[in-house]
Amino acid sequence: MRTKSLIALLAASALALTACGGDDGAEPGTDDTAPVTSTDPMESPDEGSGDMTFEAGTTMAELSDAGTIQIGTKFDQPGFGLKGLSGGPEGFDVEVAKIIAGAMGITEDNIEWVETPSKVREEVIEQGKVDMVVATYTMNEKRAERIAFAGPYYMAGQQLMVAADDDTITGPESLMENPNAKVCSVTGSTPSEQIKEYLANDSQLVLFDVYDKCADALRTGQVQVVTTDNVILLGFVSESDGEFKLVGEQFTEEPYGIGIEKGDTAFCEFINETLQENEDAYNEAWSSTAGAVEGASPAELPEPEPCV
Repeated sequence: MRTKSLIALLAASALALTACGGDDGAEPGTDDTAPVTSTDPMESPDEGSGDMTFEAGTTMAELSDAGTIQIGTKFDQPGFGLKGLSGGPEGFDVEVAKIIAGAMGITEDNIEWVETPSKVREEVIEQGKVDMVVATYTMNEKRAERIAFAGPYYMAGQQLMVAADDDTITGPESLMENPNAKVCSVTGSTPSEQIKEYLANDSQLVLFDVYDKCADALRTGQVQVVTTDNVILLGFVSESDGEFKLVGEQFTEEPYGIGIEKGDTAFCEFINETLQENEDAYNEAWSSTAGAVEGASPAELPEPEPCV
């Protein structure tokens, strides 16, 4: 009986040692089944989405689960969306889009950039070719009939760019006094519509699909004026080696928004909250892109409009 009791005691002790993990080399008191807290900055609450858990069925949940996103932007606008040596676009719009993608756990190398000129922005959203458009996209009621806007994330204003030696055009009012001066803008853009009230005749307006072509036409003397938002024009001026200049004052207000599918209120609210929670990243994005251009004013993140 004593022998049987001793054997039982030794067996119990062996089981206890095994349960404590003494045979696998683990440190006493550790538990290798405990959850691991990620140190990935993309999963930090400061990035705007907390634990990357989204309500099932939302755009955020679908994109986060997929780990990829398609974003429409421009490839021809210095400071905002210009195709660089890397083969992808670079600029403020691009950096803002990265902040939003990052808040869903999507890394930069999992973003597919889709070139999206002004005239096709609503179309690519409606057809589901992109998940959002960040492309110097002025918010207005006409466009909001077809798509939804989050934001605004920046306030710009329309201005004029001319050749550096041109003293004839001094602002929008002088266009009517110079009916032979050709004014270039882009098809489907807000500036192309707003400049019409300052023209002497319809034939003054020349439209291209991208602003690069307007800049080339100004350089060769085919047009005398290029008009769009001032921050975009500043980019062209900075790259012109002194060939171009801005004239007159800003004469409109252009709130830039992020275009998404109409009716997606949850995604709109998520974008707005993400930008408000990442204002430091927003300011850094500006100062390293369009804000670095001479003459650019500091960016100030506007209060978002209600998502409807």
